[in-house]
Amino acid sequence: MSVRSASSGTRWRRVLPWAALVLLIGVAQSLLLVLTVRNEHDREQERAEAAAAGAAADVRMLLSHDLQSLQAILWERPGPERWRAEAADLLRARRELLRVEWRERGQSISQAVESPYRGPLFSLLRRRDLDADTEAACAAALRLSAPSWSRSYFVPQPAGLGLEVIDVCLPAAPGVGSGEPHAMVATLALGTVIEEAVGPDIARLHEISFVEGDGTRLARAGVPRGGGVYVAERLVDLPGSTLALRVDSAAAGPRLLPNLATSLVFGLSLALAAVVALLVRDVRRRSAAEERLGEELALRRAMENSLVTGLRARDVAGRITYVNPAFCAMVGFSAEQLIGQDTPPYWPPEMRAAYEARHAQRISGGVSHQELRDGFETTFMRQNGERFPVLIFEAPLIGPAGRQTGWMSAVLDISAQRKVEELSRQQQERLQATARLATVGEMASLLSHELNQPLAAIASYATGSLNLIDDAAGAPESPDVPTVAMLREATQRIAEQAARAGRVIKSVHDFVRRREHSREAVACDELVGAVLPLVRMLARKSGTLLELALGEPAPRVVCDRTMLEQVVLNLTRNAIQAMDTVPPADRVLQIAATARGAWVRFDFTDRGTGIAPEVATRLFTPFFTTKAEGMGIGLSLCRSVIEQHGGALDFEHLRDAAGGVTGTRFSFTLPRAPAAVEDAPRRGADAPGDAPPADAPPRPQGERDAEASAGAPGGRSADIEGALR
Repeated sequence: MSVRSASSGTRWRRVLPWAALVLLIGVAQSLLLVLTVRNEHDREQERAEAAAAGAAADVRMLLSHDLQSLQAILWERPGPERWRAEAADLLRARRELLRVEWRERGQSISQAVESPYRGPLFSLLRRRDLDADTEAACAAALRLSAPSWSRSYFVPQPAGLGLEVIDVCLPAAPGVGSGEPHAMVATLALGTVIEEAVGPDIARLHEISFVEGDGTRLARAGVPRGGGVYVAERLVDLPGSTLALRVDSAAAGPRLLPNLATSLVFGLSLALAAVVALLVRDVRRRSAAEERLGEELALRRAMENSLVTGLRARDVAGRITYVNPAFCAMVGFSAEQLIGQDTPPYWPPEMRAAYEARHAQRISGGVSHQELRDGFETTFMRQNGERFPVLIFEAPLIGPAGRQTGWMSAVLDISAQRKVEELSRQQQERLQATARLATVGEMASLLSHELNQPLAAIASYATGSLNLIDDAAGAPESPDVPTVAMLREATQRIAEQAARAGRVIKSVHDFVRRREHSREAVACDELVGAVLPLVRMLARKSGTLLELALGEPAPRVVCDRTMLEQVVLNLTRNAIQAMDTVPPADRVLQIAATARGAWVRFDFTDRGTGIAPEVATRLFTPFFTTKAEGMGIGLSLCRSVIEQHGGALDFEHLRDAAGGVTGTRFSFTLPRAPAAVEDAPRRGADAPGDAPPADAPPRPQGERDAEASAGAPGGRSADIEGALR
């Protein structure tokens, strides 16, 4: 017991001196550092105080010299011209002076001289807008008969700059002759006052500035920026005003280790603490990194689970390594059923070979990364066997070593999009059918008139034929040769008029009926000739001249014939209707088709009065119309059809030399058929008795489009007319 106690006492006796020594060294070191820092701080503060006192004295001296120079001008009592000259000399000699003014007894400015070193001081604001402090200083100067300084104020300058200035007002000496000013006012720039007054030894190491009572800086000078540690202020008392001068030393706070010996001692004592601090810091950083990693993993998983886009990751061998819930819901398989599979169950059996070939091509580098990023469409299979289209975007997965470890795919189910596109296509077809029916309905009266002529001619020729037969029955048994010839001609006329009526009916039928929408190579004259009977009816009614320039041979375009026939009819009908207010002799519709490289341009030119500006801005807006009976879908439908073919539909006004509108041209472009298709034979008529082949010119160009009246007298027709009588 006693031995243990002695051993313990010995240990404490050994430890206690070292502990005391460490404690004393630590206390001594701390005191040394504190006293050294305090001494350095006091010395720098004394330098700042001395600099502030010197700067304040220099400013007082400079302002005193300026005041004496201004008083010298007053004491000499110069005339206006001499005063301006002396004031200009003073402004050149004293850069801190910006402006000198003569003021009348009513505080009005009679003369003013600006400093030659800068532009006019009051260029943005008028002098009287900033004259309140100056007037107060002049009032005090006149009252005391002594110079008086105003409060400092800010004068805006161009380019967002400004100056803090101060005015001094000197009253004129009594006895000045009439017409001389009552007082003289000089404006000084505070920043320039500091620059001119303070010596370079102070300005090199300190920032000198004038400040307000709350510490707001008014003007500054000096090369460095103040450190804000050693600051001294002095007041510059002026008659009528007081300026606070602040001197801020550029020196930072005193160094913690002012000499080498203290630095070594302090460094050794801090070494152990630094090691422990580093260990603690490393543990804390590791814990923080693990916490951030857990948060990022949780955030990434939450984001992946909330996506409606399917995500799938595969390694370089094609095995699935990751799928998100959206992908599992899309294909109907769970993650356990998919991960690790190199032949996914969502591949349709009939397309598995193609998918495996594509994957082999991807592994061999046959598919570029840009192609994968652009996306491609394919077909997947749900667990219930349903096939559905998907759009896949792929990007390479790069590992930490910079090598590719697989592919990440974003999969979009586009089955709903395909349904919407199909519904839109069906609605477009119904809209086009409605528009065609509306067009035919608008032309119903023209159709009745167009069919009445051939039907009336057929009836007339049939009646004449019956009369000829009756006459022949009462004649001798040998038939009369002229009578047989007239019967033959009447029968031919009946067939011609019946064919004419059939062409009109077939044109309407072909235009209205639904046909399969398919792109094919069609000659421009065939395209125009298909609707030409309907166009002629409109032109005949309005007395419009049709001029066709479709080329010989006409170029071919790749288009949907049904849709383009409706476009041609809509544009020609609009052009004819646009000339309703034009005299009949001036109504000309020109239809032209010209090949321009890989495109063919169609032009429909009328000689109407043009389109009003307020109508032109909404011309292609659906359901906008200027016609009381119109539906407003014609031009909108035309533009949609042309844009679906990759072309463009637009219009322009034709103008004469004086700038007046002489007509309107609607133009659209279509892709030109390849050269091999251009040389293919043209399609003929559908059946006997129908319209003539499309390669036959629909109409001689430049003729007034009016059919010869059925049964018009002339030649043997006159004999038939006589038989009718």
